[in-house]
Amino acid sequence: MAEQQKVILRRAQVLALVGMGKSMLYSLIADGEFPRPITLSGRSSRRPAVGWVSSEIQDWIDERISRRDTQNI
Repeated sequence: MAEQQKVILRRAQVLALVGMGKSMLYSLIADGEFPRPITLSGRSSRRPAVGWVSSEIQDWIDERISRRDTQNI
């Protein structure tokens, strides 16, 4: 596989790419079934800014497609 450019995606972008809601996203993260976000802000705050590495999200999408395709064989 070719090297993917790493870009940080914010939550709205991730939700649009994977087609799920915020609650489902965080449920999958808690279950270890979705890539964890990285902290973007240097400050310790109640709700720090977070983002996801685009290549990790694309890998997750590719894995879902692969699972679907192997189940249909």
